[in-house]
Amino acid sequence: MSDNWVVGNLQNAIDTWNSKLSEIWTLVSQSPEEFRGGTIWEVIVNIHGAIQAIALALLVLFFVVGVMKTCGSFAEVKKPEHAFKLFIRFALAKGLITYGLELMMAIFKIVQGIASTAMNAAGFGQAIQTTLPQEIITAVESCGFFESIPLWAVTLIGGLFIMILSFIMILTVYGRFFKIYLYTAISPIAFSTFGGEPTQNVGKSFLKGYSAVCLEGVIIILSCIIFSLFAATPPAVDASAEPVTMVWKYIGELIFNMLVLVGTVKISDRLVREMLGL
Repeated sequence: MSDNWVVGNLQNAIDTWNSKLSEIWTLVSQSPEEFRGGTIWEVIVNIHGAIQAIALALLVLFFVVGVMKTCGSFAEVKKPEHAFKLFIRFALAKGLITYGLELMMAIFKIVQGIASTAMNAAGFGQAIQTTLPQEIITAVESCGFFESIPLWAVTLIGGLFIMILSFIMILTVYGRFFKIYLYTAISPIAFSTFGGEPTQNVGKSFLKGYSAVCLEGVIIILSCIIFSLFAATPPAVDASAEPVTMVWKYIGELIFNMLVLVGTVKISDRLVREMLGL
């Protein structure tokens, strides 16, 4: 790394961005069981198992309420076709409560497969690193003390923006895992609503919401692929311009591309929900 303070500050900010982008690339390809060594997942599974007992009691309640609301009289319940339909509903809801965790993990793995397919199709094994052009390094290092003063201000502001954007983006990805854990923990309660016809929409909305959270990973991966393509062709540097102009223009274009990526990652949940009609 250069001994020049301006170059070092810019390079540190870009290195922070690169490290967070690489971390995101790794995190999105991980499953909830692997995240943070699986310690959080073990606790969530225990909570899920404890809530299953409550969900079974709620299943009976929702089933009885559903029968009362959908059947005009007890005579209807005694009809073979109606009784069979009620039995199937109850059995399916019971199965969802018992094996709902496996269903949710199957959905997650399907979405992970979509993300892996996108990564392989793009030909990226990892995110492309952003680098500081050599022309800028040479121009900045050739500046005297007084010429470097405006460069200090530009790099301080630009470096601060880059570091803030990198932390905002990584927090969004961490937030996705928290949502997956929350959905997993309370899923038995949502699945119990399938026991009654009037309450089944709650369970349907839950599954759509969980699918949307899983699909956020695909949007994040696609966003990182697009940014990597931008990083592969960095902003053009005008070697004839003044160093401060050169640095300001480069940082401005770089931050703009980063803002687009962070903005897309931040609204990934909204984009997926719109696609799913939620």
